[in-house]
Amino acid sequence: MIDTQEEIKRFVLVGVSTGEESELDDSLKELEELVKTAGGEACGSLTQNLTRIHPVTYVGSGKLEELRMLVQGLHADGVICDDELSPVQYRNMEEALDCAVLDRTMLILDIFAAHAASAEGKLQVELAMQKYRAARLVGLRKSLSRLGGGIGTRGPGEKKLETDRRLIHERIGFLKQELKKVVKNREAQRKNRKRSLHMSAALVGYTNAGKSTLMNYLTDADVLSENKLFATLDTTTRIMKFANKEELLLTDTVGFINKLPHDVIDAFKSTLEEAVHCDLILHVVDASSPAMDKQMQVVKETLRELNAADKPVITVFNKCDVVREENEGTLPKMRDFSSEASVMISAKTGEGIEDLRELLASYMHRDMIYRESLIPFEDSAKLTLIRKYGRLISQEYREDGIFICAYLPKEMKI
Repeated sequence: MIDTQEEIKRFVLVGVSTGEESELDDSLKELEELVKTAGGEACGSLTQNLTRIHPVTYVGSGKLEELRMLVQGLHADGVICDDELSPVQYRNMEEALDCAVLDRTMLILDIFAAHAASAEGKLQVELAMQKYRAARLVGLRKSLSRLGGGIGTRGPGEKKLETDRRLIHERIGFLKQELKKVVKNREAQRKNRKRSLHMSAALVGYTNAGKSTLMNYLTDADVLSENKLFATLDTTTRIMKFANKEELLLTDTVGFINKLPHDVIDAFKSTLEEAVHCDLILHVVDASSPAMDKQMQVVKETLRELNAADKPVITVFNKCDVVREENEGTLPKMRDFSSEASVMISAKTGEGIEDLRELLASYMHRDMIYRESLIPFEDSAKLTLIRKYGRLISQEYREDGIFICAYLPKEMKI
């Protein structure tokens, strides 16, 4: 984040609509939130309607002159475009505007650089940044130097703007090797969790939907939870305990966002793969957002990119307290027909949390099989494992051992 003692950079937001204007309005509002999260300020905006984004100047030459006058009139430090720019668009826009030019991708990467805390997160951020900058080295060096620090210049590898492409590609190779080690370590941890016979669930959803707040409520974790985009980037796994002593492994993942850069998806694949390897996905939705349907679609498309679309999904409509307040005390019923079940909650007030717990408890035994078995007295310690990882229906003490009826994980042998 920008040091509070530094001058806050002011930007004009620029977007091109090739379809519905309302979609561009929502996207620019989100872009404004991203600028705020990065520590900057949106001082104005300009939009253009085109059949397709102009390949040379992004908005077209006529609109570019209008943008130049707007930047000068508002004394802005630069412009931020709502789409990813090509090197040609960067160069031409900067020459015409004579100010710093950034795009949505660079802004997201800048926020990731500020928020990544773990060693893995920092590696992933730097890899995404280096891959992005490798193709835009010349244009970005000139553009970002105008800002003199702050948005677009933070994070691991920032001094690499002064190196040549060969050194950047060498760095990319090194980072990939380091991340392979991290992936191996994560796979080992995942195998250990599988051997523990714990069922696992991943919290996924649009950024700022309330995943971390829900995680804290269900597991008494201390995950950073703030009302801002990408408040936390690092994966956290905690144990959720039920009243019957059963346990569920719950993992919080990085939030999704519209136009999430492919380099970011690739770099964070080891983190997002928790959604691929879990038994159940909890899709947390901000039910109070006007763009709720669009945000849900973005999450579903990203899950398809990760090959996780075939996982069972429970849709958790969060912030129902805000929805009720906006609807003058009434709470409209919400349902996601593409998921297996839906529940309405408020992770802030706790409303609906018990309904969610009951729903999760029902899934705990979904892939279990019913078993009847006689356990010798000398193996009575197995009862503890059965109670922990299965569901003990009954037990009967006989002369030759303990006869049990229980639902057990398929992998569990007794």
